Amino acid sequence: METTNAVSALSALAQDNRLDTYRLLVEAGPEGMPAGEIAAALDLAPNTLTFHFDRLRAAGLVTVRREGRSMIYAARYDTMNALIAYLTDNCCHGAPEKCAPPRKSAARRKEAGRPAKRPHIHGPS
Repeated sequence: METTNAVSALSALAQDNRLDTYRLLVEAGPEGMPAGEIAAALDLAPNTLTFHFDRLRAAGLVTVRREGRSMIYAARYDTMNALIAYLTDNCCHGAPEKCAPPRKSAARRKEAGRPAKRPHIHGPS
């Protein structure tokens, strides 16, 4: 990943509603979710969500497809993984397992101001 692409992705994620949207899409898996379900899950107005989707799409973080009358959004795992690889390229002098953070529980996410409860959707295996 080029530095300009990393900056674009990080900039797009540097807003709470976009970060929540992206995390929900990552959780949803490669099949994605309809825009209406995302709006309902995150309690966002559809026009506000459209603005956020545009920023995420411009950064290469999500895709969109039409299914009937619904717009289905999905996370681009290739971009997410490239960003993580870019950020951790030289982590801990080549031993990234030494610096891996522990996974947060739902209670800790709530304390950090993130939604603790979302619709449970199985992601990719």
